[in-house]
Order: sequence, then C-alpha cells, then structure tokens
Amino acid sequence: MSDISFDSTRRHVLGLGCERGTPPAEMLALAGEALKVAGIGGSELAAVASVDSRGQEAAILAVAAHFAVPAVFFDALRLEQETPRLKNPSAVVFARVGCHGVAESAALAAIGADAELVLGKIKSTHATAAIARIGLQKA
Repeated sequence: MSDISFDSTRRHVLGLGCERGTPPAEMLALAGEALKVAGIGGSELAAVASVDSRGQEAAILAVAAHFAVPAVFFDALRLEQETPRLKNPSAVVFARVGCHGVAESAALAAIGADAELVLGKIKSTHATAAIARIGLQKA
C-alpha cells in the first residue's frame, strides 16, 4: 500500500472491524487492549485497516488519529482472499459483510504476502481488533 510506510520501528498494522455507530471510546479501548496483549506500543503501528464499508466510521478514524497513522480500507472481495491465513474465520461475518473476517483480513491485506498475524481477533461489545506484522525481510 502506497500510503503505509513501514520501517524498522513501524512494522505492525491494527486491523479493526465494528458495527455501525460503535462508540470511538470503545474502539480506542479495544485498540489499547490489542496492543497490550500483543506486547507492542502504539509507536510500532504503521496503519489501521478495515473493510471499505466502514471507511467513514468515527470509531476507526478516531483510532487512526489517536496513533497518527493512516486508515486504509479494502473491499470485501480483497479481504476474502485472506481467508486461508485467518485464525478465526467466521461464517456469520461472511453472511453480513461478504468476507470471513474483517480485523484479521484487513491487517493481513494491508501488509500483503509477507504479513503474519501476531494477534488473532479479539472482541469488545461492538468491535473486533487483530494485529499483523510485516515479515523481517521487508523491514
């Protein structure tokens, strides 16, 4: 992705999924929890990513602004291509969105073939988060 800048310190992408109208405070708390569980700091994020149908969601945009990183969005067809690499594929998500996962798929898609999930999907009441890291050879 041309709007994501990876380097030796910014090697991670935070994938996010949410219901419409998710409170930004809930998403920020979930993002913080994801980073804590993964053992990384916000300064290690290169971007946040999600499905394009959530491109105007205040909660996702708030997380990107909080960490001062770009928010990137992918259509469901692109996210569906990541299904073989998902830790938590969901038929329910597929029925609603058209792909078997949003948070994990978006994090992986933002990086590409050299991505690896370092944190599978975690959930809050209205949102999901996952973290992928770029492979060592690309940093």
